[in-house]
Amino acid sequence: MKSFIGMTFALALLAGAFVGCSTPATRIQKNLEAYNRLPPAQQQLIKEGKIAMGFDQTAVMLALGEPDRVRERTDARGTSEVWVYTEWETGSGAPLYTGFYHRCFRYEYPYYLYAPYRRERDMIRVTFKEGKVVAIDKEKR
Repeated sequence: MKSFIGMTFALALLAGAFVGCSTPATRIQKNLEAYNRLPPAQQQLIKEGKIAMGFDQTAVMLALGEPDRVRERTDARGTSEVWVYTEWETGSGAPLYTGFYHRCFRYEYPYYLYAPYRRERDMIRVTFKEGKVVAIDKEKR
């Protein structure tokens, strides 16, 4: 009986860990009204986890999720907002904590996945001007 209770508790903890994870599909379900207002071409890109020029911040959030960092950029043309999406990598450039793991547990690494030589790398930077995407910088591999 104790092992059954222990197993049930472990499964409940595991299920709770997955609740915080998001994919384009789960983000769409949570904000279906906003998704339905978008043009079909944008809806298709969002389902694929992709973005394009002219997307608003809600569309980018649906496609990519919350950014890891938000920056303000000022240049000769004015001020813009930059959303940064990151991945972690080893000192030699091998991916660590990416995709599912990175999005779900990015700041609470279990001890067995700790890598003291890890570094953060910007994978995508999305620049908004007046609430619309005006630039997309992606890591090319």
